[in-house]
Amino acid sequence: MIKYFISLALLSVVVTVQAKPDYLPFKPMADRINTPVGNVVGKSKSLPIITWGGDIATIHANGDQANTKSGSIFAQHGLMYRLEREDVFSRQVEKYISGKTPFLRGTLGMIQTAGTVVENNPSLKPVIFYQMTWSAGGDALVVKPGVKKVSDLKGKTIAVQADGPHVDYIARVLNDAGLTFNDVKVKWLPDLTGSDNSPAAALYESDVDAAFVIIPDALALTSGGNTGTGSEDSIKGAKILMSTKTANRVIADVYAVRSDYYQKNKAEIEKLTKALLEAEQSLTVIVKNRLSNKAAYQSVMSASAELLLDSREAIADTEGLYADCEFVGFKGNVKFFADAKYPRRFEQLNKEIAKSFKPLGLATSSALIEKSSINYRQLETGIASISTTEASRFNKDKVAAVIARKQQQNSLDDDAIFSFEVFFKPNQQVFSADLYQNDFDRVADLASVYGGAIITIEGHSDPMGYLKKKKLQENSIVLGRIKQSAKNLSLSRAQSVRDSIIASAKSRGVLLDPAQFAIVGHGITQPNTGICGSDPCAPKTEPEWRSNMRVEFRLIQVEAESEVFQAL
Repeated sequence: MIKYFISLALLSVVVTVQAKPDYLPFKPMADRINTPVGNVVGKSKSLPIITWGGDIATIHANGDQANTKSGSIFAQHGLMYRLEREDVFSRQVEKYISGKTPFLRGTLGMIQTAGTVVENNPSLKPVIFYQMTWSAGGDALVVKPGVKKVSDLKGKTIAVQADGPHVDYIARVLNDAGLTFNDVKVKWLPDLTGSDNSPAAALYESDVDAAFVIIPDALALTSGGNTGTGSEDSIKGAKILMSTKTANRVIADVYAVRSDYYQKNKAEIEKLTKALLEAEQSLTVIVKNRLSNKAAYQSVMSASAELLLDSREAIADTEGLYADCEFVGFKGNVKFFADAKYPRRFEQLNKEIAKSFKPLGLATSSALIEKSSINYRQLETGIASISTTEASRFNKDKVAAVIARKQQQNSLDDDAIFSFEVFFKPNQQVFSADLYQNDFDRVADLASVYGGAIITIEGHSDPMGYLKKKKLQENSIVLGRIKQSAKNLSLSRAQSVRDSIIASAKSRGVLLDPAQFAIVGHGITQPNTGICGSDPCAPKTEPEWRSNMRVEFRLIQVEAESEVFQAL
């Protein structure tokens, strides 16, 4: 998530200053904030915004200015706010506790860390009432040579901004790689970007192996998103392992309100939610018709540039902010708050974040945040209705072509960010959810979280039949037929597994996109027992024999394959 967005030209000026970063000793926010509790007073209240594309809609709702403009969407709902940008989240929390504002603006994980500060005061407990966006390209994990998969981060040092949006990000990807914070060394930085005390600056240090950064920093560190050449401020060999274009359901941007204020002002919070939804819809139309309605587009973009970037001329950077987020709109808020079957619903993310944050003291069971009691489905009037179907985000034929090319080049593993195996029995043809429910659920979860990744389902076959025939000196035609039969069988098994996963998810109300899955049949060419010369190595034990009968899952990053992934 971009909280301080600067152009690449500015970035190159900033990062050339190579002072050693001042790392923060890790300390939960609850141990750093001791602000006296105050009441919220005044008719015109402060509404925090942060430097992120989603906040452009909030600015638009306010009439494209800091103070609510007469006739604006907020004004039409009887709302009056003073927009105040605050990118240092701890300062937001201090204002929230003191009563200067009843609102918090951040990611779900950031709000949860604030919950630990006020957990002993129920009246201050954050109540989430609105989801604004998902980060869908604005954040990235940049790594140095030697890190090919997330699992390779074990024992490595990672730079992350404290209290920021990337704590959500690192927690999720470590978990999916089977790692915890105990498996890595985290160096905490005070700033997100634009200073010597940011993760991007820390990555220049020889003892830092990876960093969670915003996309402008990632592009500078990696020579424009390729592999860093070492020139023009890039780091030689550095690459983007994964961005939120791939992990597009990890960072949820939300608004929260103090519990005591919510209980007394539910009507206002419901109006605010409705107004924000209307502003999102209006902004989408303005952007779509920017050539035919230049005045409206210029108004919202220049106002946002001024409020978010301190310059009305920073239109290009503001457009970049907008492009890096995915507004969820009415349909997304209904799913997030009211759809018990939606894999990335509020309750799921809330528990997921808490589980990862607890070992660091960033979350506790008693500090779990809550959601509002708004009936989101009743807010539909005047807003685009719920769609019952969703178009595929992938071009099926081009996905197949990309995977076939990678398979021919033996490079499927090069862009794999996660991988794991599921084993089956000899001669098994049916893969039911009864036997593999946990594995199927894991794949469905990964498909939901990493909506921009291709998931390969790769079948492998037992080579013993081939090896026995070769030992008996069968001719090359027979051996070739055995190899092809094994390949066909492995492909059939992979297809069966894919169909079972999709059917299992559907039975629970979760619709997976079949085009996100690519089927590969390896046959006996990649046995776990290895290759001896030109043939598979013969298994020496029954466990080795069984290890070759498997289906392998890989999440393949295809961000560079622009023809494959269709952004919404």
